[in-house]
Amino acid sequence: MIEIIPNWHPVFVHFTVALLIIAAAIHLLSHFLPKGDVANQLTIVARWNLWFGLGFTLFTVAAGWYAFNTVAHDAPSHIAMNEHRNWAMATFALLLGIAGWEYYLSRHGRSKGWLFTGLLVIAAGLLLSTAWHGGELVYRYGLGVKSLPKAEGPGHTHEHGEGHSDMHDHGEDTHVDDAHAHSHDDIASGASAPPKKHAHTHPPGTPPHND
Repeated sequence: MIEIIPNWHPVFVHFTVALLIIAAAIHLLSHFLPKGDVANQLTIVARWNLWFGLGFTLFTVAAGWYAFNTVAHDAPSHIAMNEHRNWAMATFALLLGIAGWEYYLSRHGRSKGWLFTGLLVIAAGLLLSTAWHGGELVYRYGLGVKSLPKAEGPGHTHEHGEGHSDMHDHGEDTHVDDAHAHSHDDIASGASAPPKKHAHTHPPGTPPHND
């Protein structure tokens, strides 16, 4: 299988969130339309979104559980991981019940009521909260991120390889390498510093020449 860093959980979770939120929104919308073909079609679309969304959720939960037990973390992020897991499992259990109810209604030709739709909207809200907690794990705690930039001081520093470094002097960012030197302030004003000359050495007996 193609390797995904840190694993497949971030891939599947987008389908879970999108499909189930759409299912809840369409089911809610159908209540405000006159009974007829359009409302019936919307109910069918919402039903398929719910079932497809739940199918992806099975993979999402499995990959998330694997990530929970394998991703390197510290004490603060462990607390956040537990919170995300608890939200996820509660939401998953509610969605399983709603999907089973949806199947029962479709098999017996019964229409949904406000109780069904209300529970689905609540489940959608729990899903958004779960997703928000999951986003915090990455963007606040850095879980599953292979490398993070190191911020230093009020400006920025970055490496360009051997022979090239950034220098900060009172907010001025200057680049120097063996071929050129310039400052960010010069670039902003349209000026550029003259290139630094190269020094060459020649084998004995070879006449010198000017570059």
